[in-house]
Amino acid sequence: MDPWIGQIEGTLSSPASDSVHTLRPSEIKVVAMMGAALTATEGTRQLASISKDPNPTTQSSFPDILKSFNPDLVGYSPGSRNFDSSLDQSALNGKAEDLPGQALKLVKSLKNKSHIDFQRDWKLITVYIGVADLCAYCTNKEYYSPENVVFRIKEALDILYQEVPRAFVNVVEMQNIDSVLQCHDPGLLTHEPRNICECLVKLHNSGELSVHNISRIYRNALQELVYSGIYEKRKDYTVVLQPFLGNLEFPLTANGKADLRYLSPDGLRFSVRSRSLLARGLWNNMLEPVGQKNAILKLSPTAPQLRCPTQERPYLFTYQNSDYGLTSPTEARQSYGKECGSEVTCIDREPSITVPTSVHQLRPADIKVIAALGDSLTAGNGAGAKPNDLIGVITQFRGLSWSIGGDNSISTVTTLTNILREFNPLLFGYSSGVGNEGTPQSFLNRAIAGAVTGDLMGQVRKLLKLMKNDSRINFQEDWKIITLFIGGNDLCDYCKNTPNFSPDNFIKNIQEALDTLHSEVPRAFVNLVTILNIVPLRELFTDTRLKCPQILLKLLCKCVVSPPNNSTQLSELQALNLEYQKRTHLLVESGRYDSREDFTVVIQPFLENTKLPRDKNGMPDKTYFAPDCFHFNVKAHSQVARGLWKNLLEPVGWKTTGLSLDNPISIACPSKDYPYLKTYRNSNSEQKSPVTTEKMKTTGEPSQVYGSELLCKDKAPSDVIPKSVHSLRPADVKVIGAVGDSLTAGNGIGSKPNDVLDVLTQYRGLSFSIGGDGSLKTTTTLPNILREFNSNLTGFSTGKGNLESPNVFLNQAFPGALVGDLAGQVRRLVDIMKNNSKIDFQNDWKIINLFIGGNDLCNYCTDSAYFSAINFAKRIEEALDILHNEVQRVFVNLIEVLQLIPLRRLYQDQKMSCPRALMRMLCYCVVKPSENSPELEMMSEANRAYQHTTRMLVESGKYNTREDFTVVLQPFFHHMEIPMLENGHPDTSFFAPDCFHLSRKFHSQVARSLWNNMLQPVGEKSNFQDVTKNISLSCPSQDQPFLRTFKNSNYTYQGAVPTVKPPGNWGSDLSCSENLPSETVPTSVHRIRPADVQVIAALGDSISVGFGARAKNLFQLKTQYQGVSWSIGGDKTLETVTTLPNILKKFNPNIYGFSSGIGKRKSKFNVAVPGSKANDMSDQARTLIQLMKNSSQINFEKDWKVITLFIGANDLCDYCMNKETYSADNYVKHIQEALDILQKEVPRAFVNIMQLLEMNGIRRIKKNTIGCALLQKNICPCFLKMQDNSPELNEMLRVNREYQTKLTTLIYSGKYDASETFTVVLQPYFTNTIIPLNIMGLPDLDFFSVDCFHLSERGQAEMAIGLWNNMLEPVGHKQNYNNFTYSRNKLKCPNSDSPYLFTHKNSKGVTPEEPEATSEPKVNQRVWVAVLIAIAGVLVGATFVLVVAKLRFHKCRRCGEKPLEMDTVKA
Repeated sequence: MDPWIGQIEGTLSSPASDSVHTLRPSEIKVVAMMGAALTATEGTRQLASISKDPNPTTQSSFPDILKSFNPDLVGYSPGSRNFDSSLDQSALNGKAEDLPGQALKLVKSLKNKSHIDFQRDWKLITVYIGVADLCAYCTNKEYYSPENVVFRIKEALDILYQEVPRAFVNVVEMQNIDSVLQCHDPGLLTHEPRNICECLVKLHNSGELSVHNISRIYRNALQELVYSGIYEKRKDYTVVLQPFLGNLEFPLTANGKADLRYLSPDGLRFSVRSRSLLARGLWNNMLEPVGQKNAILKLSPTAPQLRCPTQERPYLFTYQNSDYGLTSPTEARQSYGKECGSEVTCIDREPSITVPTSVHQLRPADIKVIAALGDSLTAGNGAGAKPNDLIGVITQFRGLSWSIGGDNSISTVTTLTNILREFNPLLFGYSSGVGNEGTPQSFLNRAIAGAVTGDLMGQVRKLLKLMKNDSRINFQEDWKIITLFIGGNDLCDYCKNTPNFSPDNFIKNIQEALDTLHSEVPRAFVNLVTILNIVPLRELFTDTRLKCPQILLKLLCKCVVSPPNNSTQLSELQALNLEYQKRTHLLVESGRYDSREDFTVVIQPFLENTKLPRDKNGMPDKTYFAPDCFHFNVKAHSQVARGLWKNLLEPVGWKTTGLSLDNPISIACPSKDYPYLKTYRNSNSEQKSPVTTEKMKTTGEPSQVYGSELLCKDKAPSDVIPKSVHSLRPADVKVIGAVGDSLTAGNGIGSKPNDVLDVLTQYRGLSFSIGGDGSLKTTTTLPNILREFNSNLTGFSTGKGNLESPNVFLNQAFPGALVGDLAGQVRRLVDIMKNNSKIDFQNDWKIINLFIGGNDLCNYCTDSAYFSAINFAKRIEEALDILHNEVQRVFVNLIEVLQLIPLRRLYQDQKMSCPRALMRMLCYCVVKPSENSPELEMMSEANRAYQHTTRMLVESGKYNTREDFTVVLQPFFHHMEIPMLENGHPDTSFFAPDCFHLSRKFHSQVARSLWNNMLQPVGEKSNFQDVTKNISLSCPSQDQPFLRTFKNSNYTYQGAVPTVKPPGNWGSDLSCSENLPSETVPTSVHRIRPADVQVIAALGDSISVGFGARAKNLFQLKTQYQGVSWSIGGDKTLETVTTLPNILKKFNPNIYGFSSGIGKRKSKFNVAVPGSKANDMSDQARTLIQLMKNSSQINFEKDWKVITLFIGANDLCDYCMNKETYSADNYVKHIQEALDILQKEVPRAFVNIMQLLEMNGIRRIKKNTIGCALLQKNICPCFLKMQDNSPELNEMLRVNREYQTKLTTLIYSGKYDASETFTVVLQPYFTNTIIPLNIMGLPDLDFFSVDCFHLSERGQAEMAIGLWNNMLEPVGHKQNYNNFTYSRNKLKCPNSDSPYLFTHKNSKGVTPEEPEATSEPKVNQRVWVAVLIAIAGVLVGATFVLVVAKLRFHKCRRCGEKPLEMDTVKA
């Protein structure tokens, strides 16, 4: 026995620890191992020449060392009295795939051994990571990738973490790979058989692969796993990385070579003589603090000295007890610098004269106690970590936390605490220094790293206990500010347990915490900071240039970073993120927490739309993040603190919702007039919120507002039941039904002012078209009017309830419904009518009201194809067809889509108390566009188009073929004005608390308008809704006592829409004032005007040669109509042929290089070749250069050239046949090679590179011709032969997006922006291009050639228009879609302020003339697709559609009504 043990045990004895961070060696009762067997066993696995351990007197195994501390240790060392071989689960050449099974066997063994107290005994488990996975890497690079190997290791560690209490787990890094390489030295090996590492060594020796690089990646991945902190959440469990095998130091033989007798012959394991060295190396590592561990094992006959625990540190070292990152706190604090400190310049810092009794009169200086709840962002994980120090992320720098930290002062560290201490230096409760929530210095910072909303109540209870029991806090009298920020981990884990992290559970957990604070904490101001938009953080993962720890990011937030771009999973995540935010607003804005004078909860939304900070190159700025690229560092914490403070002083409704981390934020001061922290109540008083005064009298009896009087004398039915709908009197109607959305379902009709949550309630009995509550004297609805004629009317809904409630009866509308849901509603309605005993389905006359469209409009900007006016009318037609085919004796009111645009007034008037953030979520497409913007005009046109196509459907006369059925358009909503008060503000008394749904007063007016419309002749109906007017109910006339139809109105419908004669050509018109060249020939590519361009050229495939563009049959398909090619054709003039050269001829008639005519004879500088792929581009580039140099028509050195490159369709179409050759990496590599050649060889060039399309949409293009049915699939088999929703098709979609993403990364890398005479600009208009639709909503084949794949001349013209317009749009503001609508006037002119072709450099600081389709950055467009799908906004019920509605809609889209996206052509 070594003398190092001596008398240590006596000094180390103490009560058993319950924390792994104070675990002493003597407390370990069980030692076990798993993983790879690192040593050869006795006999067969040892070297023949070495039979004995050279150090027989020393502890030759790891358990032997531990037995020196605890003789009763249970372990795997032979000869021990408590020997148990089942505790050694290691395997020869063990791989990561073996680890989970080993872990399960080990757990079973530990549980079943009678001599082990599984719950109470401390266990030491060592996991050895061998080199077998690394050696197998060359056999299957995907399966043995570092990421997949580490995930298998994680699976095993997860099993131990979940199953084993009281465990200290060592993870021993794989040995240095050099040992394997040295054992494969031909001079050292003679007769030994080759082993599993042979192929890897061969590749390394040949130079094809660097084993050291691969080994380093494996090590980094393992380090990221352990350093992630996911195993540091229990105080009785830890995982520690022991790196002592990272470098092996061999003794030298007599001839100066490494003595390899310490290894097995293959170098994969150690020999028996190394056993003691390994045991001692591991032991010594365990007694070295993290960050100071030895990473070298010296292989020598002399065993290293064993370390002893010290009296100061008598325990095994973990990340927490190593004080890692705290070796020089002073130095760290001083390094924060000016960017982390702030200056408070407020003059008035005094508290109130007397302690306020109302939270609405609370000044900053009145606050005495500060507290916080949340997760690792509030705990301060990694806030003070040094760059690249992943272990430092585990450290919780609570003193730097934005909302509660109190380290230093405001001059060096900006936190809410340090700001408030400028007003009250005696502020109490803040955290300081480092440590977890259990350390004294965390104080009232109860945040826990890794917490989800389900953990909030535990934090709240602990906070209450601390505040109540601390003698320094006057719990009843002291004013407290409590900040709650949580939800990121819920999003990060949602895909692992979707029900647990549903929006319902998310808000339930937050509500429970707030309810507890509300009921138990006096004098409190609670900041509820809404969850940030976490999706943009994905860029830190996807942008490989940032070198962020990708595997660690996957471990921390797999559900956010793993989904592919544009995937359903990502859409669901984005929808969930927004739903979390929406539900938070609804909870607080309900007024639930404003029932006491001394308590309030205020939403602070400054992180809701926060964008990634970026450096000067436009890349995400990593200096704001901890080394894991996920948590905030002190720089970001300081900015977030400033953002929170700014929100605190901003009135509710005016609060900043998008903090710019990379912009300076000064510390604001309370205003002199309103020096209080802003609450919902004092914000209203400050903004002088208008008092509602109604034009209709609202005092006295409700009937004066909601009820009506019907003065009709003749209320009798027909003498005999009419057979014709054109002779139908009101009293003849016996049944009433309705379909639609939340306006018909009655959401929020009876809600009290400011009770936003109550808008969820469906007041079906008050619905204008189908409600039957009360009577006409108290409630004006269409059923109550009709009951004045027929008291036996049935079908109306009453009371409150959802679609499942029996009282809804024939009201089949539901909140959030889209027009695509109508058919389902109608089928349910028909089934109920057929099967209800109260209804004589064959003989009873029925009125059915159909009103829908608001949700579709609110979604329009997200997918203008799916939500097109044609599709809208087609889906209404589908619903009407069902009624027409199945229901007898029906009068259908088709209520025209209302004008949504006027509702923007409620959003724009910021002095109103409307929930603006909620309104943005509900109907982003309508409320967000700025005034007079193209986006707003697009929405106005869409609204009008919905109305027009609906009218045309009715005007077609399709539903007037039977005497007992008609559809009548009721247009009273065609024009609508928002009711206004005399002070110029909107009158919110007409609206529900969400300012989108309609109040009872509005519903009453709408019911009157609908009734009056029904009695007005077709062609003379009122199409204007003014709800402020006193609307009297009309009566049927004596001459015409019927509900008015086209026939009894003597109205002639227009009939079907006549066929529009196609234009004679596909030319365009263009007349620009900025059409002159520069005064002198520019020397910079960033200053060239269109008229400066002298030469034009093109590279590409069959699209660029005009393949089949004018073909009328299959025989002409292969003809190259080069003169009409979009990028290079020059036939005729722009007025008859739209191409890029013909456009440029308007600026320079002498431009040269364009192709003309048919075939190659006049192709000039069009070097495109049908069938080309990306790997052909280098040859085309060289061909083009040679043609230019040899041409006498141009000055190669001085003429400015525009070159367009478009390639990739053929690569994608053949991808499934050779995935390696046609990978995205190779695609971009070949394009880069071609661009590099052009950059090197071609002076004065502006290169357009076209983004590849998403190919999936072309699957929708079908036609019963040989060309379409046969040729199309063979042209692009990898896309067109795949089954819908198949894994193969999903892979193609993923690769398609990878092509786009990696091409974008190349062009935006700046590689081609360094020269003044050359640039490459990505023109993205094809990225999200939608396949053109005809009037039937089907793909318009006029845009395609006879093979349904290549483009016709019309399609070529549209490509030219999109390219030209992109060239005149600043980088960053380029339109990335093309809707293929026909117009001769779509071409843009150069901007007079910036008349140049736009490059990356000259786009900086330029405000685009025509903004994008949303005023948000383009990266967020897909976010809003998911948001609006999930929430289904607008006043038609979108407000409160649940995730079920979102999933239903996604399902609907997957079932066949997918948005159509225009795809590339097979070249």
